Amino acid sequence: MRDVDQHSDEESPYECFECGNVVLEETNPGTCPDCGSAMRNRRTPLE
Repeated sequence: MRDVDQHSDEESPYECFECGNVVLEETNPGTCPDCGSAMRNRRTPLE
């Protein structure tokens, strides 16, 4: 697994698992603002 560089002062792209909406946030938004589904950090590899 590759190392993910974590910088708390940078915005990261978060993608919705359900609808694919992408938002830029400094911290995980938790749920999608469009559909309410879970979000994932796009910089973190999927397992």
